[in-house]
Amino acid sequence: MPRALVLLPTTSYRAADFVDGAAALGVDLAIASEETPPIDMGDRFVLIDCGDTDASVAAIVALATSTPVDAVVAVDDVGVEIAVRAAERLGLPHSDVTGVDATLNKLSMRDRLRKAEVHQPEHAPIRHSDEVDVALDQVGYPAVIKPISMSASRGVIRVDTLQQAEAAVARIRGILADSGHELDEPLIVERFVPGPEVAVEAMAWGDHLEILAIFDKPDPMDGPYFEETIYVTPSRRTDTTEIEHLVGRAASALGITHGPVHAEVRIEDGTPTLVEIAARSIGGLCGRSLRFGLMGSTLEMMILRQALAMEKPGLRRERTAAGVLMVPIPRSGVLLGFEGVAETQAIPGITGFEQTIPTGELVRALPEGDRYLGFVFARSETPEAVETALRAARDTLVPLIR
Repeated sequence: MPRALVLLPTTSYRAADFVDGAAALGVDLAIASEETPPIDMGDRFVLIDCGDTDASVAAIVALATSTPVDAVVAVDDVGVEIAVRAAERLGLPHSDVTGVDATLNKLSMRDRLRKAEVHQPEHAPIRHSDEVDVALDQVGYPAVIKPISMSASRGVIRVDTLQQAEAAVARIRGILADSGHELDEPLIVERFVPGPEVAVEAMAWGDHLEILAIFDKPDPMDGPYFEETIYVTPSRRTDTTEIEHLVGRAASALGITHGPVHAEVRIEDGTPTLVEIAARSIGGLCGRSLRFGLMGSTLEMMILRQALAMEKPGLRRERTAAGVLMVPIPRSGVLLGFEGVAETQAIPGITGFEQTIPTGELVRALPEGDRYLGFVFARSETPEAVETALRAARDTLVPLIR
């Protein structure tokens, strides 16, 4: 029986989905995590510290020495560096280590993409507070200021003036400090790219990048913060070939040749621009909106199959349109629950709702927040019908925050 070791950080929503996927495939699952599981897994579990890459890699290698594994799979950004370095040490298939590392540092990523002439926003670093005006003179307004090492739109702020930029830098520094990051970590300023945005889900097979799905994001994302809400697939755009080509070039430039790829692309006046690319699959529970092949394989099953060389490219997404609403956090406070859950689930096309932050917990809105309240799923015959259902759900499902 093939065995995959999956890195499951404590912040991940997806543990159950990978466990279910492995069971459906007949795959033996080993787990590396920061918390001991509620059931005894014996030699199929290793305790790691995602903040200590070297120690985590050593722990995984030690486990694999006594309990061999056939693949090491990361679920979220926090685990991709550990996974690729462990796979390298164990002689297992993996992407380029330095390229994967670059996806976790936006300055390094931009530099590698620039050298490969991948179309991306103009950008400049801010290493010290007195460099803000210099960086903005280089990039121009409007601009977006980001930490180089965070994801899920955390700390990402649009600015239109120098005064806004200085306030944004101070706020981002506070977010970094609150998260335990180095206070002198560089920031990056990027030109704000106007136009619609799509998300691309793909799988790297050596020098071939297979596009699994392109999601439209029908809500404008113009700032000042960039909260993602509705995803719908298949895309209704007519320029998907250009988008696919751009993501393929970016993955090649970074040496991502094995495993899932997630990218964000903006289209400005018909020209696709690469905003982000990651050596992992789509975040949160958004992957539950995807099914592949006649048997309806999940995204997690696809990831495990690819990692274990159990299939070849070509398993297409189902024809039915699908989508997901990431329930936004309208303001910070304590989550008391939701109104309208039953009414939301009764909307035609809605297939489920899952709350992902427990009632009674403190929640934080963007740009400080890094989680969603929950996910609403929809399926229908057309993307238009899916979008209509998700918009109705957003209007009906009301989070109660004190």
